[in-house]
Amino acid sequence: MPRPPSSSGGARRERCRCGRTVLRQLVGNRAALAVTADADELTAAAAAMLREPNRLDWCVRTSAGGPDLQWADCHRRKAECTRPHVIDHQCTAPPGTGAHAHGRGRGRGGRHPRTTSVPEGQLTLDA
Repeated sequence: MPRPPSSSGGARRERCRCGRTVLRQLVGNRAALAVTADADELTAAAAAMLREPNRLDWCVRTSAGGPDLQWADCHRRKAECTRPHVIDHQCTAPPGTGAHAHGRGRGRGGRHPRTTSVPEGQLTLDA
């Protein structure tokens, strides 16, 4: 039985606010995980050395549409994986930088913070 296509059609190359090139993709077919990984390709062994409990590595399959990130389940095999791997990105930009920190690109709010007519801490329903 053929394998279903990836949920997102491959990774997008983007520039992070820290200046590094990253790959962004939803990985998985059912409960997809939003992945942001460094674009620098590593061997499976080098990626495994950088892996931590909250920093995963990803197997990179190259298709006609570009890179496609997949779960790196190749660690369970005894033979070394021959595909390149990438590691989750750890941003080094200081907090509060980038477009979202200044309110740009966030809908109707523009540059002004959103204010409400209820006391702080009280929940409201948006229409």
